[in-house]
Amino acid sequence: MAPRSIGLAPLLLCLAAESFAPPQNHVARRSALRSSSTAAEVEEVDCIVIGSGIGGLSCAGLLAATGRTVKVLEKHYEIGGCAHEFYMDMDGRTVTSAAIKDMAERKDLFHFEAGPSLYSGLSDERSPNPLKHVYQMIEEEPEWITYDQWGAFLPEAPDGYQMSIGADNFVKILKTYGGQEAVDDWETLAKSLRPMSGGIKGIPHAAIRSDAGIFLTVAAKYPLSFLNVLRYAPAFTESFNLDELGLKSEFLRNYLDMLAFLLQGLPADQTLKVVMAYMVEDFFKENAVMDFPKGGSGELMAALARGVTKRKGCSLDVSTGVEEVIVEDGKAVGVRLEKSGRIIRAKEAVISNADLTNTYNFVPKGVHAVFDGEREKFLGVKNDNPEDGSSVPYCKSFMHLHLGVKAELIPEDAPPQWTVVQDWSKGIDAIGNVVVVSVGSKLDPSLAPPGYHVIHAYTAGNEPFEDWERFEHLMDDAAARGKDEEYQKFKEERAKPIWDAIQRRAPDVVKGACTVEKVATPLTHARFLSRHRGNYGLAIAPGNAEGWKFPEVTTPIEGYYRCGDSTTSGIGVPAVASSGALCANAIMSVWEQLSLNSKIRMP
Repeated sequence: MAPRSIGLAPLLLCLAAESFAPPQNHVARRSALRSSSTAAEVEEVDCIVIGSGIGGLSCAGLLAATGRTVKVLEKHYEIGGCAHEFYMDMDGRTVTSAAIKDMAERKDLFHFEAGPSLYSGLSDERSPNPLKHVYQMIEEEPEWITYDQWGAFLPEAPDGYQMSIGADNFVKILKTYGGQEAVDDWETLAKSLRPMSGGIKGIPHAAIRSDAGIFLTVAAKYPLSFLNVLRYAPAFTESFNLDELGLKSEFLRNYLDMLAFLLQGLPADQTLKVVMAYMVEDFFKENAVMDFPKGGSGELMAALARGVTKRKGCSLDVSTGVEEVIVEDGKAVGVRLEKSGRIIRAKEAVISNADLTNTYNFVPKGVHAVFDGEREKFLGVKNDNPEDGSSVPYCKSFMHLHLGVKAELIPEDAPPQWTVVQDWSKGIDAIGNVVVVSVGSKLDPSLAPPGYHVIHAYTAGNEPFEDWERFEHLMDDAAARGKDEEYQKFKEERAKPIWDAIQRRAPDVVKGACTVEKVATPLTHARFLSRHRGNYGLAIAPGNAEGWKFPEVTTPIEGYYRCGDSTTSGIGVPAVASSGALCANAIMSVWEQLSLNSKIRMP
């Protein structure tokens, strides 16, 4: 999966002398608790991270690796944010990870993904993937399962196809369904985009920082790749214009649209040219494989969490929501927790891995005028994603099906994943038009009880929250949702394309035949993941008419930072890992960063 790339040339203009300051002795000044004037104990750490998504845990792990004390606060009872994993028994009852003493002994559980299921560039020891680099720097990593089979059902291939990934097989797909025109256009596209990939893939995103230190972390360390980036600097801000590139094949254009949409929630013509170059280069990788974490997506997050909790003075608390970020004299100095009202102090930084809305709402209005101005700029008055551009646009939300089924219901020769596109003419982001089906237990049988499979199928960011607004009053009342006939009927209607997509390859998987059946909606996203309007990140296209740009990892408030899919890097697993690294780099010194970066192994 390709990250939204970050412009290096503009960053060179950002100079800050303090970036060259020698590293501080964080271990020497570490203090676990501090007494307040009332003699009550107030916990104090160097850095607080709100949220345990990939971005937040990446940032926390890197800061902890420098010797800082870091505390991660997660509102959900499971870590991982949009990439968390949850568990259900054979009766469909939720079992929290906190209640599981030994996961290896619990053979009766279905392991469900709540978010991404497609990963690449993680099993290779040398990779350009930012998440791989974070694992290398924190010295923790899952065990990887590799595979190369992929299935698809497209309008041109209603009966579907299944084959290995890689350049040669992709050309076969183009030839079969798009003819020679598609093959010729692909070759033209590759010649145009591949030269710039040397810079993109030659510089780790974890090396980038927004001050003068970039001369040491990037220019001095990766000079040839850096020069290549400068050569293709416009590609870091230009959109991927299919017409300018001369692509005439409708099949190839549609296919690229699908890939871009699955990677970051926007069609190809609203995606950065440099991101598409990254993706195109992946097709030419020798012995290309997809990766899957052994133990499921939860292990992806567990490895990041270990990077925090193994360090002295560092911790991760679940079921711990933050009510407010405390600002004193223009600086973020701590947080106040929900429910208990307990205060935790931060000596150096408070980092929000929440979505954009919550990141702003943590700070009460009137506390910081410049921050309020930025808040109003992005959120507007209503923050309801109006078409008039008065607030920042959000990506649409998701529908999910989580199913536990008997193994016999899925053909033995079915691939572990397949994608279904109903109709190109509807638009790639039309409701229910694109569905991804993942059968993780095909890759790792331990994700389901013996004799069963676990299915996670979802509409890929094409579910508008506006259609669910009339049910918002039901969001926190499970009993009321169960009794509301209109809600249940609408949920069933919106889940139908997902059932249909599953049945393209596993026709016996039907309603009523499954051991566990759970449907998740945009309201589920909003409730469990604390995402405003169930959003999947910001839908900011390059060169958009409104002039929207992704927020930086820094904020106008000293000591208050942000990372995740609502920041510069954008949407996708590599992108949010990159955002976590960029955020950590903004806090640590150049010398600390160089020490960590030395552990990265590039191709």
